[in-house]
Amino acid sequence: MQNISDCKLLQIPKIEDPRGNLSVIENDVIPFPINRVYYLYDVPSAAERGGHSHIEQQEFLIALSGSFDVILNDGNEQKTVTLNKPFEGLLITNGIWRELKNFSSGSVCLVIASDVFKEEDYIRGFEDFLKSKN
Repeated sequence: MQNISDCKLLQIPKIEDPRGNLSVIENDVIPFPINRVYYLYDVPSAAERGGHSHIEQQEFLIALSGSFDVILNDGNEQKTVTLNKPFEGLLITNGIWRELKNFSSGSVCLVIASDVFKEEDYIRGFEDFLKSKN
């Protein structure tokens, strides 16, 4: 069973330069092969995203711009992680419920996923998620 402690903030290499910084995500940064990349933007500050869990897929979330909160729940414990640095990402393992809230103006959330979109991998109801933990 996956626990919140399996979800970790990981540092992304940052190359500092007076002309602007550069960060690179290669295979040694995240512990899974990259099969899909997407991003959320123009999210109203009162809106919520996420609200699901994955059976198999893992994800790595980065605040490329601005900030937002990621609320993680493993069925026993809940914690909130604020993402606001483009050189730091949150690894979310499978079996973890996630909600994204409190988007700042102009925020961009990059998501790197271990698999392509498969509806059957999603658990979209929180009660169904809790049942899956038993």
